[in-house]
Amino acid sequence: MKVAASIVLSTEERDELEKLARGRKVAARVVERARIVLLAAEGKQNREIAEISRVTRRTVGVWRRRFAEKRIAGILKDAPRAGRLPSIGEETIGEVVRRTTQETPVAGTHWSTRSLAQVMGLSPSTIGRIWRRHGLKPHLTRTFKLSRDPKFVEKLEDVIGLYLNPPEHALVFSVDEKSQIQALDRTQPGLPLVPGR
Repeated sequence: MKVAASIVLSTEERDELEKLARGRKVAARVVERARIVLLAAEGKQNREIAEISRVTRRTVGVWRRRFAEKRIAGILKDAPRAGRLPSIGEETIGEVVRRTTQETPVAGTHWSTRSLAQVMGLSPSTIGRIWRRHGLKPHLTRTFKLSRDPKFVEKLEDVIGLYLNPPEHALVFSVDEKSQIQALDRTQPGLPLVPGR
């Protein structure tokens, strides 16, 4: 028969747990966990705590053990869960992105989810999810532009790298050109300078 871990609280821990157990703005699951630990600290067995708290003995055992291992931090957050493994590999996703941005279908100007799904052997909803994840909208030709330079990604990483991790004692200048925009005088006169403007 398993023996439940004994819970011994410091004064600070007891105060914090009592505050959590009474908290009106604390998540209900945290309130429940704090009450379980407080009852365990009184020396009650898991069966008794489960009856008082109206939860299963397994639940009491989980939170008693978690508190014994990680103290208060262990009951504030749920343990990470593994989740479902991705059914599509990163290579396939990269190929969808590459085809979307760098190729066009034989009889069209841009890919649709159905046409690309047929070529890639995936479902249209999967293509749609990949496009949303990467912010791709090939049907919006006016806003969807990407350089066809084969070394575009390398150049982009170099430029972004300067901003994220600039060399010591270096100045980084950013010059952006706007083609087809003519610099003209203002159409309206500027407002007079006053304090606060």
